[in-house]
Amino acid sequence: MKFTPIIIALLIITSLTSCISTKRLTYLAEDENNKVDSLISFQKMQRPYRVQINDLLSIRVKALDQELTSMFNPIGDSENSTATTEERAYFDGFLVDRHGEIRIPTIGNMKVLGLTLEEIRLKLNDKLLEDYFKSEANIFITVKLAGLRYTTLGEINSPGSQVIYKEQISIMEAIANSGDITLTGDRRAVKILRQYPEGQRIHRVDLTKISAINSQFYYVQPNDLIIIDPLPQKSLGIGTTGFGTIATVFSIATAITILFIRL
Repeated sequence: MKFTPIIIALLIITSLTSCISTKRLTYLAEDENNKVDSLISFQKMQRPYRVQINDLLSIRVKALDQELTSMFNPIGDSENSTATTEERAYFDGFLVDRHGEIRIPTIGNMKVLGLTLEEIRLKLNDKLLEDYFKSEANIFITVKLAGLRYTTLGEINSPGSQVIYKEQISIMEAIANSGDITLTGDRRAVKILRQYPEGQRIHRVDLTKISAINSQFYYVQPNDLIIIDPLPQKSLGIGTTGFGTIATVFSIATAITILFIRL
């Protein structure tokens, strides 16, 4: 039959170009010649997070006499104990408003935009020692993020928003918590929509390379939006594996053959 060579050629070309290669599915592929350098660079990339607008902070003040610090701590510690962790964080946390400030009982407004958590702790400590306590009170202050919230969208098995109660979380952990990227998701260009004081920016990370751990965007920040775009294979609708592609194209070729036979 004169159409057979054309059909066979179409089958071979489509099979080679449509299935998803292993390289596009493998996470953090190692560079055998640069293992040590990658580790050193990774350690140097760690930077403390600087507070942004809409962040929710958890602040606790303790001292030898706890009654003296009760005015500075959220009432939820005693009156709202039945609430979930996320609910308590929402009602008792300190939200960074659009002016970059938080409002603390008795103290009032405090500017925190762009400061690290440690800088906020030291600033609050100085304020309390200056106006409310003596050094003998041995005040102890903790300042943390009241949960790290992020959202995943696109080619991921369980998209949506999540709140993680950890000091930090990598983008690999965030994706794992969302059920992993689908076979048709692009791991080479994972997009991160991140907020800054001047607005929002989009960054991209290639998760198929070990160098991703050196990226300044490897660790998730509060309110990050992680977007996984689809690979071209999804829009083609042919198949994600070689067998799937061959089966699909074979079905199409069979249908075309039958059509020409009838004609």
